[in-house]
Amino acid sequence: MMKANTPRLALLVAACSLLAACAQAPKTLYQWEAYQPQVYEHFKGQSPQQQITELEKGLERIAAKGNVPPPGYRAHLGMLYAETGRDDLALQQLQAEKAAFPESAVYIDFLLKKYQK
Repeated sequence: MMKANTPRLALLVAACSLLAACAQAPKTLYQWEAYQPQVYEHFKGQSPQQQITELEKGLERIAAKGNVPPPGYRAHLGMLYAETGRDDLALQQLQAEKAAFPESAVYIDFLLKKYQK
């Protein structure tokens, strides 16, 4: 009796192993790149320009992979632009954040009031 089930069991184990090997990790909703470490660097006092450079590189990598930056990414970048006096780029990033995440509209509108003339 055991011998008749052994080939079936071996086939089942082999099939499960094959399926597990072929399974891919689920795609995440957002691609974070260096966003979280840059927020940390912001609080540690890293210069805004260094943070801008890293976040811009991250946005390029995210776009190149066809992914989406997480909530707050563009807003943080926009505020860094504003901190360095580049209000036009700040407006652009804040508006992009609002378009991508409409639930942030109240806060983004509050920030936009500072930069709109």
